[in-house]
Amino acid sequence: MKVVICGAGQVGYGIAEKLALEQNDVSVIDSSPQLVNVIRDTLDVRGFVGHGAHPDVLAQAGADQADMIIAVTLYDEVNMVACQVAHSLFNVPTKVARVRAQSYLISDNRNLFSRDNMPIDVIISPEIEVGDMVLRRLLLPGAMETVRFGDDNIIVVGIDCRADCPVLNTPLRQLTGLFPDLNSVVVGIARQGKIFVPRSGDMIREGDLAYVCCKKDQVRRTLSIFGHEEPEAKRVLIAGGGNIGSYVARHLESRQIRTKVKIIEQSRERAVRIADEMRRTVVLHGSALDQVVLQEADVQDCDIAVALTNVDEVNVLSCVMAKKMGCERNLALLNNSSYPAFANALGIDTFVNPRQVTISKILQHVRRGRIRSVHALQNGAAEVIEAEALETSPLVGRPLREIDLSEGIRIGAIYRRGEVISPTGDDRVMANDRVVIFAVADKVRQVEQMFRVSLEFF
Repeated sequence: MKVVICGAGQVGYGIAEKLALEQNDVSVIDSSPQLVNVIRDTLDVRGFVGHGAHPDVLAQAGADQADMIIAVTLYDEVNMVACQVAHSLFNVPTKVARVRAQSYLISDNRNLFSRDNMPIDVIISPEIEVGDMVLRRLLLPGAMETVRFGDDNIIVVGIDCRADCPVLNTPLRQLTGLFPDLNSVVVGIARQGKIFVPRSGDMIREGDLAYVCCKKDQVRRTLSIFGHEEPEAKRVLIAGGGNIGSYVARHLESRQIRTKVKIIEQSRERAVRIADEMRRTVVLHGSALDQVVLQEADVQDCDIAVALTNVDEVNVLSCVMAKKMGCERNLALLNNSSYPAFANALGIDTFVNPRQVTISKILQHVRRGRIRSVHALQNGAAEVIEAEALETSPLVGRPLREIDLSEGIRIGAIYRRGEVISPTGDDRVMANDRVVIFAVADKVRQVEQMFRVSLEFF
């Protein structure tokens, strides 16, 4: 696939890195010579210095032969115009744009991004995607990661296995005997910087991050079995009243009536504005790094502190301070891809990486075959994929035990006409089933091929 990426920032770099590793033909455009030099020096891609929406620059990058353009510069208008130019002048089939300003996305303007107006096929809104991810973490406080598939009926949770985890050092095959009615499958384990698909005889060790695929109504029980029974937060303190912070607060107000929310916002103008917008949320003007302000926010009585500012260091320090002052748990927004590896050592209970959330959203449109959803894990070391099985798929019609899946691939669930099936060796995938699959990075292409419309791979 030939892809043109406009924007060489964190998201653009992450997408380029992922696609280049999969042998795609990638061109990256950015107005910063420094960013373009970095991407040329470190990745097997072509880099072009210039304005991402200018026709001559797009032409140099090969837009006339591109299968897709992904516009993720810092500016919404540049992203939108780049897609318009790619459509009008180069007839690029698939156009993806990152759009941050919420005024473009309100329902009254839903016809703006259509083929007759502004022909953008996929709109990515990082604030909404990240805000929804934060809300899911608040709903399931024991989970390090939470991803939904199968019309929200299937959930993959990342669970931190601590010293008090009841199933440590237990072979996975024994979990079925211990909990026969638990429809959950351990599909992956992250251990000491590596991620792998476990065998039935493997055991979970202290410090592992286990990825478990389960039915929606079994998630809390699954977390409990792994030693996590944290109650849902009723008192939430949010550091940062920007787009993400205000989005989370508004949805907590509307969804969870009993939840009490407080926001600390450093900009007085912004604090006044969001205070006017909120109904029950208390807004305090000040710094989340000021102990006096934290005391005024009654941080010692809060169930969780959620740091959602634009500065990673502020998020980390405010979370650590909140916990030292008596807050039960914390959650930090971490943009720097190197910070998550040290999150626990820094005193962070759980985190959200906006770059990874955005890249996951884009990947589901890059992936070939009947791919419905994709979520990248551990900075792209693995993916969880939801795909629709066709009659031509090698998975269809045979008992799963007879299918020779490569190491590094594990089927977590089958979704059939509204029913979730936790797969056993006797189960069969049928045509039109939706299958949730965990795959390490170098096996993703093989998963794509299983769900291709063409017969050329079989």
